[in-house]
Amino acid sequence: MSYWLCITTEENWKIIKEKNIWGVPERHKNTIAKVKPGDKLLIYLKQERDKEQNKEPRIVAVYEAVSEVFKDSKRIFKSPPGMGNEVFPLRIKLKPVKIFSTPVDFKSLIPKLKFIKNKQKWTGHLMGKAMREIPEEDYKLIVGEG
Repeated sequence: MSYWLCITTEENWKIIKEKNIWGVPERHKNTIAKVKPGDKLLIYLKQERDKEQNKEPRIVAVYEAVSEVFKDSKRIFKSPPGMGNEVFPLRIKLKPVKIFSTPVDFKSLIPKLKFIKNKQKWTGHLMGKAMREIPEEDYKLIVGEG
């Protein structure tokens, strides 16, 4: 079993929750191709400015992959600014494992996370990625089992 950090926006998180589906752009096909049914996906919301409020990066849920990757170009996700008309056609069906009533603060975990080598420039480990594999140890830490 593999563990994945899936990086998304507040807007697309609502769609994931409603439709139990995860999607990435075509350019991330090599990454999403590694996801197998049974893998665990952590939904990571990036830092966003919402009107006057700064929303910190946080983990909002754990899902399990329940399908292989499939292609669907129907527009359900919202393209973040700067991504043009992206539809995130490479998708996986999900089933919710746990939706956190209080999101897990990501920044407070950085000093303990193994996959983040450079603690000062930690955003570099996520920048430009739709998802990345993380060690089981980090997964357990994030979901509170570690």
